[in-house]
Amino acid sequence: MSASGRSETTEELLAALLDGMDAALCAFDADGVVTHWNREAERILGWTAAEAVGRRGFAGWAAREADAQEVEAQLMAAQEGPGRQVHEFALVTKDGGRVLVRTQSAGVPGADGKPAGVYCAFSEVHAQIDLERSIALSEALMDDASWGVVLVDVDLRPAVVNTHAARAFGMGRTALLGRPLGELLAQGVEELEGALQHVLAEGAPPAPVELWVSVRTPEGERRRCWRCGFLRLASPLAEEPVPLGVGWLFQDVTEARQVQLDAAQLRFRSQQLHRSGRAAAECEDPAEAAAVRLEFALAGFADHALVDSVCGERLVRVADWPSGSAGPVSLLPEPGAIPVRYPEGHPALQALDRLGPVRSSVPRGEDAPAWAGTRHWPAGTVHALCTVLRSRGRTLGVLTFARAASRPVFDRADAAYAEEVAARVAEDMDLASSLSPRPPGP
Repeated sequence: MSASGRSETTEELLAALLDGMDAALCAFDADGVVTHWNREAERILGWTAAEAVGRRGFAGWAAREADAQEVEAQLMAAQEGPGRQVHEFALVTKDGGRVLVRTQSAGVPGADGKPAGVYCAFSEVHAQIDLERSIALSEALMDDASWGVVLVDVDLRPAVVNTHAARAFGMGRTALLGRPLGELLAQGVEELEGALQHVLAEGAPPAPVELWVSVRTPEGERRRCWRCGFLRLASPLAEEPVPLGVGWLFQDVTEARQVQLDAAQLRFRSQQLHRSGRAAAECEDPAEAAAVRLEFALAGFADHALVDSVCGERLVRVADWPSGSAGPVSLLPEPGAIPVRYPEGHPALQALDRLGPVRSSVPRGEDAPAWAGTRHWPAGTVHALCTVLRSRGRTLGVLTFARAASRPVFDRADAAYAEEVAARVAEDMDLASSLSPRPPGP
């Protein structure tokens, strides 16, 4: 190809690149004559490239006479100064209107290193401000936001994480990038991934979503409630929307939700105590009344309730709810009943010594069935709560609540509720003891 052919091809390529730009661009030679004018510049001002190229400066067409000299001086000064220079000008459109534009201009050196002209990129000020606001918003969200912001890619892995989100996960921002969510969350990952996949396929949900998760941290797992919002991200440069991932915003609302849950739990338990008291009042047999109380107490609280009665210096199993409760129930040990052979240090014995509740859970890594079996608790027990049964200053026995693995460990609120139930059951046991016939004397 000849030199002239290559030059023509280069000019065509340059023209295509200039016309494909999203920003308006024009260029001037060293004398201030317009040499390039792209389509975006034509869109903003209305002047075509044929009308613009070859004119000297903006005077008489793209700028008012009173402004033209100052505009030209500032633009051409970019030949001498280093870097880019930013200015705002009021330019004139072809139909006589005025447009406030923000320009970035820089000098173009020639082959000999001397100034050969200036190129100037410009856009409408309001469009530039919108762009700057978008950039500023993105930077603020990634650094200073008071809620977590995570940009998740289409593979459901964090691609960008802000400072707040990094603190919520208990690790550095870069340590989170590219890791599967299953490595970050012990519980709740299925719900979160389901929400993200729904957003990628269908778009953002109409309202925020609250998710309970367990976060894996170097200090251990933390149970948190996050109020989440989701946005589907699509590329603005593609002709058809191409998903880039999901913008995930969340706030930690654990304390507020826990207060609500505690209040709801307290109301429910108060209602259960009230209902059990009214039901027990209709029972002629105190043992039946105790059974009624324990049936109400188990609802939403535990899987089993065991009653051990004091017999001399030992404990005798007298009731087991719900298993072993068929037929008449007696809260008093039968003559010759075999005591429960609790090992030394058993939580029931500790409760007797302390006259207070004792909580116990299967240690991590220990065999749960064997752990429950050696303590004479129902199969499947992984959490237990023992509290003493006392009435009129006397210890009558021990009440034990047992939970399976599907329920959480007993906490202090559970212990307080168990003590309230135990106090009422102890009244029934005391009454049953006083009503039972005494053996004849010698």
